[in-house]
Amino acid sequence: MKSIPKWSLRLLVLLVVVAGVGFLVWTKTRPADIEVTLATVDRGTVEATIANTRAGTVKPCRRAKLSPQGGGQIARLHVREGDRVQAGQILLTLWNDDLSAQQSLANEQLATARARRAEACAAAAAARRDAERSRQLAAQGFISSAQVDNVASLAEVKAAACRAAETDIGSAQARIAAARAGMARSVLKAPFAGIVAEVTGEQGEYATPSPPGIPTPPAVDLIDDACLYVTAPIDEVDAPAVKLGQPARIALDAFPKQAFPGKVRRIAPYVLDVEKQARTVDVEVEFTDPSQIKHLLVGYSADAEIILERRERVLRVPTQGILEGGRVLRLKDGLLEDVRIETGLANWEFTEVRKGLAAADQIVSAPEKEGVKAGVRAHPPKKP
Repeated sequence: MKSIPKWSLRLLVLLVVVAGVGFLVWTKTRPADIEVTLATVDRGTVEATIANTRAGTVKPCRRAKLSPQGGGQIARLHVREGDRVQAGQILLTLWNDDLSAQQSLANEQLATARARRAEACAAAAAARRDAERSRQLAAQGFISSAQVDNVASLAEVKAAACRAAETDIGSAQARIAAARAGMARSVLKAPFAGIVAEVTGEQGEYATPSPPGIPTPPAVDLIDDACLYVTAPIDEVDAPAVKLGQPARIALDAFPKQAFPGKVRRIAPYVLDVEKQARTVDVEVEFTDPSQIKHLLVGYSADAEIILERRERVLRVPTQGILEGGRVLRLKDGLLEDVRIETGLANWEFTEVRKGLAAADQIVSAPEKEGVKAGVRAHPPKKP
């Protein structure tokens, strides 16, 4: 067997040393793996939605700022703030003793008129019978025709008195109706069932109706809290996509972990142009589950997310993980690669993926992190 030349052994040793030094230098100088936050491509629900540009407000379907029809001194307040009332319930009564006296007088006048009618009509009936007997006697030759005419004339006078008494009854009834109308103006009633939000004035103070063009505080502010809705501004660019009856989700700052179902009930027929603000269209979204609004307060700030379209069990990725141009960074074999995808429905949370990715693929969900780009080695956060 031939011996290996010494120069060959020296060369082999030199190559091993160079390779070891090179590997050591590469391991010391290569970039370290970047820790990235990942999201797994899965199947789920994706919706195309529109949201309001500024905070909306919870409002009642009916709200009445009530005041008596005429001014006067408050004789009695029948309710307090926070009281729940029924339709037709008396809320406030003004001093009306004079009107009550007028109504009593009108009732007495009606009773007197009816008595006079009874007397006059009874006399007219008796005169009519006398006239009939006079005609019979004249036909038999017992009395003259002149006497018959006198009796007939008297019967006509009595009949006219009866008719006049009937007219007096009508006048008395009209006076009663006028007195009742005056009494009604001094009483403030609830036009619908609801809750008293505010009461202005105290017993003994004077309530004054608003003169034309000069608004004054209402005596009672009544809210129908059985029906609530949210009014919210939608950007004018999104407004054409909104239709009546579309489903929506309502979010309230007061209930951060709860979503309330709703639907679009009204779209304003004009664009609101407010200085230094984007032009918007007011959209009203009503709560569709009455059981969820029992403890809500009018005036809560709210957001309305209108659902334009909904798809179930589609591939989806977090929207924030998509780069400009419809690209994502996929982690494969420890290396980040740039993948172009075809997208479908999208909202602020998820975007539908039609092509480019498969279920269980992992993409970077926060690609804006410094140093995160295609070709870089990466790994998910280490578990504590």
